[in-house]
Amino acid sequence: MSPRRETVLLLGFGNPGRLDDGLGPALAAQVELLGLPGMTVQSDYQLCLEDAEAAARHDVVIFADAATSGVEPFSFRRVVPVASVGFSTHSLQPEQVLGLAHRLFGARTDGYTLGIRGYAFNEYEESLTEQGKANLAAAVAFIREAHEQGSFIELPAMGPASGQATTSVDTVTSRT
Repeated sequence: MSPRRETVLLLGFGNPGRLDDGLGPALAAQVELLGLPGMTVQSDYQLCLEDAEAAARHDVVIFADAATSGVEPFSFRRVVPVASVGFSTHSLQPEQVLGLAHRLFGARTDGYTLGIRGYAFNEYEESLTEQGKANLAAAVAFIREAHEQGSFIELPAMGPASGQATTSVDTVTSRT
């Protein structure tokens, strides 16, 4: 009997009509094409309350979005859930979605953010910059490799295949 594989929800969010702001949905589209067992992929413009219910049905949730600054090609960090959310909220942060999944649905879902470094956001066009595409390719490879290892929950203790610095649970790490 093979060990149980964790269930993973990848939530790619952002606006594909604003250049690199579409990196989250682009990641979702490419990962969905991989057909990874145990992985559910969703995409939207922003996070919302319904995402908490979806997250609660999985062992792990990965919130994938474009990053306007920071490390290249992407960062990966643990999400610490927060308990408070205002009723007038139209858009939620990953910490709020995870907190709602825990509080409202009794989930014990582990959460991570994957911030793919983007470069152009202020124009209206459905395309990605060449640098953004390269960072997206690295993020797709990271998801595929981590999935092949069998656990995103164990991931913080693993170093990348390239031999770069290892990921820390509490810090943002660059993968090159």
